[in-house]
Amino acid sequence: MITTVTLNPSLDYFVSVRDFRVGVTNRTTSELILPGGKGINVSTVLSNLGIRNRAICITAGFVGQEIIRLLAERGVEVDAITVEQGCSRLNLKLRDEDDKGAGEGTEINGMGPEIPAEKLELLMEKLDKLGEDDTLVLAGTVPGSLPSTIYSDILERISGKGVRIVVDATKELLLDTLKYHPFLIKPNHHELGEFFGVKLEDRMEEEKESGYKTVISLMRRLQQKGAENILCSLAKDGAVLLTEKGEVFVSPAPDGKVVNAVGSGDSMVAGFLAGCAESDDPEYALKLGLAAGSASAFVKGLAGGEEIRRLMK
Repeated sequence: MITTVTLNPSLDYFVSVRDFRVGVTNRTTSELILPGGKGINVSTVLSNLGIRNRAICITAGFVGQEIIRLLAERGVEVDAITVEQGCSRLNLKLRDEDDKGAGEGTEINGMGPEIPAEKLELLMEKLDKLGEDDTLVLAGTVPGSLPSTIYSDILERISGKGVRIVVDATKELLLDTLKYHPFLIKPNHHELGEFFGVKLEDRMEEEKESGYKTVISLMRRLQQKGAENILCSLAKDGAVLLTEKGEVFVSPAPDGKVVNAVGSGDSMVAGFLAGCAESDDPEYALKLGLAAGSASAFVKGLAGGEEIRRLMK
């Protein structure tokens, strides 16, 4: 079974306005409230694709209660650890639209509650029960009240149990987990370049015809540090998969109009894991991951199973 962990979940409040201005009253043209956090997004899309999973999250206050309610409403199996003090994050996703409905997005994300030591230990006890038939997804940021080594601490604790590990995080949070040989990591091209002090955008455009040589070279260097499979998303240019056998698969993204990119990377992780559950073909998993990521980018919120399967075809 797949278990996702979201240490700092949120309610994401998506609003669109026209001609946004600072210092005056702005009126929304559309609104949407969804449970958020990278692990929660993975769980939601997995559920939409018919893959059973469990979402462990740490919640607090009335926002936390609404996160749990909305997830249950969407058919996600929730295992919530409740903090008595504080409140879960409320994140504002603001889009300034023009008359054609296009526009730039701005995000203002909350902090979340302080997590006491006993709640962290409760999380660890839940993860102690995982074994060889389980996949654990660690995704997203870490609250300031938890140690920055929390992901590697978790992997140290369950080391040797045969749990398949997936990590979708940035900088040291990800790099510190590589010694535990995660089954999958999913940086985007910006994050991949940051690991090695390289700006990839210009090189990607130059190397498109030759197959993104620099991207693949950096992925191989990252693999040497311990990751088994690496899935690197390239935004509008698709994705590259480097398998544990050293195979490289490159696929373009499906055509479509990007409506909202929030959660598209998490959807890609979910689609890839669903593909692994349905087939032993890594290229199939890559394409289902791309279909899921793109389908979510083409809608407000996260894509449903039918939308993903339709795009996969």
